[in-house]
Amino acid sequence: MKNGHVTTPFGRRTMTFGMLATQILSREGNTAKSVDKWKIYRALCEARPLLGITDRALAVMNALLSFYPKNELSNESNLVVFPSNTQLCLRSHGMAEQTIRRHLSALVEAGLIARKDSPNGKRYAHRGRQGEVSEAFGFSLSPLLARADEIEHLATKVVAERLYILRLRERISICRRDITKLIDAALSGRICGDWSGIHAGFRLLIDGVSRKPSIEELETLLEKITTIQGNVINQLETQLKTQQVGGNPVQNERHIQNSDSESISESELALEQTQHPNSDGVFQSRTPQLFETAVPPTRSGQSISAKQSDTHSLAVRNLKTFPLGLVLKACPDVSNYGPGGQISNWRDMMSAAIVVRSMLGVSPSAYEEAVAVMGPENTAIVMACILERGGHINSAGGYLRNLTQRTLKGEFALGPMLMSLLRLTGTESQKAG
Repeated sequence: MKNGHVTTPFGRRTMTFGMLATQILSREGNTAKSVDKWKIYRALCEARPLLGITDRALAVMNALLSFYPKNELSNESNLVVFPSNTQLCLRSHGMAEQTIRRHLSALVEAGLIARKDSPNGKRYAHRGRQGEVSEAFGFSLSPLLARADEIEHLATKVVAERLYILRLRERISICRRDITKLIDAALSGRICGDWSGIHAGFRLLIDGVSRKPSIEELETLLEKITTIQGNVINQLETQLKTQQVGGNPVQNERHIQNSDSESISESELALEQTQHPNSDGVFQSRTPQLFETAVPPTRSGQSISAKQSDTHSLAVRNLKTFPLGLVLKACPDVSNYGPGGQISNWRDMMSAAIVVRSMLGVSPSAYEEAVAVMGPENTAIVMACILERGGHINSAGGYLRNLTQRTLKGEFALGPMLMSLLRLTGTESQKAG
């Protein structure tokens, strides 16, 4: 293709304007230039979707490049390779000869190689006295060299688009996870709101995505589920702020009891009356229970009977909510399940309790029943205690239901349970020291 010469195909194959344009492009781009043939081949593999060629055609291109003796494609050397179909079959991993012919035609039509046919259509080369190739007939790699910059640009575009799609899918997955778990937390905590309707609309969006979505479809989906995520978070924040500002009788009584210095001492008294120290100085319950959960005596020295606690409000008032610091000291393991691996307020404590519930296999109905009877804070404390002694409890859900029923009868108090764990924690710390 020097000095304006253009080659036409041999036999019945017709000359097309695409072939002519490829040869002209190769001649015009015939400046001082060289590229690594395997580097441009990797870029060609990346840009394959935009070039409209198949992976089988790339396998044939790989075979053609392997017949070029140098690693650098340079316009200063002869870029024509002339392997026989038999040799191409061997280097194409046994691909059929007819298939190779079809993919060679595809590479020519894509403008990646050009035919330089001999007078009889055979592929061969003329060599000089020193054995160097003076002229060859076969397939020219000049178009590949001329389009090297274009191919690398297309490859960069494909890679950037693939990474963008990956980021979109990651963000969608995170939004899906957040929405699902936030709705589950709202249902478990009995937060007011049409959570079933929100979840149904959310699932309708997810199920409507095609199997291989486009970038536009992924962007639209992300925008919609991000809106749903924001609405869910806003509703939960509004409900939590309303609960914190408005409060309820249980919370009001909790604040009064936290300031009562006798609340812990009464629990300690009940614990001392029902336990005895073993040889290591650790108090153990005389009953087969893991915790001592009897109701502490009142100031008059009389315990509350089941007949006096036949209403829900009275059952809740019998439970004293202890300071968060005391709870975390007695149950240090629950901090690992808080947001960011720590618990700094009651909101974090209740969020951690929901995670612990799921981990221990406690059914949502058992947890909701406990919240309705004990209140959310007290239920969170109970879950933390169960987690602390989880290795000794066969069924966490059944144990929680049992404590809920005992609370309704006025037979359960948090104080002895916490003090038992405090003593156990203190003993383990002394042994560790």
